[in-house]
Amino acid sequence: MNLSWELDGWIILTGVLCAVAAALLGNFLVLRKLSMLGDAVSHAVLPGLAAAFLISNSRSSLPMFIGAVVVGVFTALFTEWIRRFGKVDESASMGVVFTSLFALGLVMIVQAADHVDLDASCVLYGAIEMTPLDTVAVAGRQVPRAVVMLGVVVVANAIFVALFFKELKLTAFDASLAASMGISSTAMHYALMVLVAITAVASFESVGNILVVAMFIVPPATAYMLTDRMVPMVLMSVVIAAAGAVLGHLAAITVPSWFGFRSTTTAAMMGVSAGMLFTIAVLFAPRHGIVVKLVRRQMLTMSILADDIVALLYRRLERQESTTADTAMLASELFSSRLAVLVTMIYLKHRDQLRLDHGVYELTHSGMTRARNLVRSHRLWEQYLVDEVAMDASRIHDKAERMEHFTDRPMRDSLDRQTRHPERDPHGSVIPRDEVTPP
Repeated sequence: MNLSWELDGWIILTGVLCAVAAALLGNFLVLRKLSMLGDAVSHAVLPGLAAAFLISNSRSSLPMFIGAVVVGVFTALFTEWIRRFGKVDESASMGVVFTSLFALGLVMIVQAADHVDLDASCVLYGAIEMTPLDTVAVAGRQVPRAVVMLGVVVVANAIFVALFFKELKLTAFDASLAASMGISSTAMHYALMVLVAITAVASFESVGNILVVAMFIVPPATAYMLTDRMVPMVLMSVVIAAAGAVLGHLAAITVPSWFGFRSTTTAAMMGVSAGMLFTIAVLFAPRHGIVVKLVRRQMLTMSILADDIVALLYRRLERQESTTADTAMLASELFSSRLAVLVTMIYLKHRDQLRLDHGVYELTHSGMTRARNLVRSHRLWEQYLVDEVAMDASRIHDKAERMEHFTDRPMRDSLDRQTRHPERDPHGSVIPRDEVTPP
């Protein structure tokens, strides 16, 4: 894979600038539950393009840009107006506005602007591969016009977010609190919508509808999976957006060759790459990832089963019963599967809390301490439920069993004080003394 700055470098930079510009604003769209507004704006600009051609009789970029931005701003205004006065939700108002304007744009083009060159594939996928060919002079160097335009948009969006970060955050999370502090939620909303329209239109020609809509939503949504703090979310979304653009171009020129093709659309592949990063976050995010939650749930299940096993063996010792047992017996006693019991026994042996000697399971010192603390927690909870909650002794076992697994030393001490240091639980069983596991 041979890359050249004059071609691949400018393409990647264009994609990165588009992605970063969209992601900066997209964070607040996601938080405001306006995720599809970027899509609505990018569809609704069609009548603006047609009107600009009718007025200027030209297909030059400036009139088209102005016309599209004006209609994009009106899209945001009409959406808010319909939502507020029509008493409908945000998604319904967006659907009404952008479909109506998109249909109006089609009518205008067919009836009055039949010679406007609007290539459907260009509108969808953009022409990011062609951006190095359309250049302007900047400081004596030829720079792609799309890079200059998107660079200006990135700077404008970054300045806006930096200057009004507190206001944007407050109005996104609590508009009433913002209003009580003298911050106009409506003004912030319209300012954000104007910049969303400008960003969408500025990105429209070079990267097309697919990429700009993807970058408004996917990087911020990915960052939202990774953190619960606002500043890290914004920074992560920018990094994720840039990474999606870079990986997308590299994938566009390498992955198709695996299947016998030369290349594919770079802008679409950038969107796919951003989607793949989102999928990874959905699966493996530290707090909200599906796989991480599943592993955490399984570890909790194993920990509870381990508690139950050592407690069962401890109670057998209390009753001076044999500790000879196999996985089938333990599974039957604890209402668990043999495989789960076997895996948990291996875990306990690895933690040096259990040893097996000729078929006899014995608690080690560490295992005995764990079991004693668990049984103490259980019996203190039973005493507490009888003394403080006035529950019948016949109904306390199951509730104490649920709470015993989440009771630490300070809570046991508190239970012991509140129940006046009992030596036996309501069923007459001895409450063992506490012992801390040695380090």
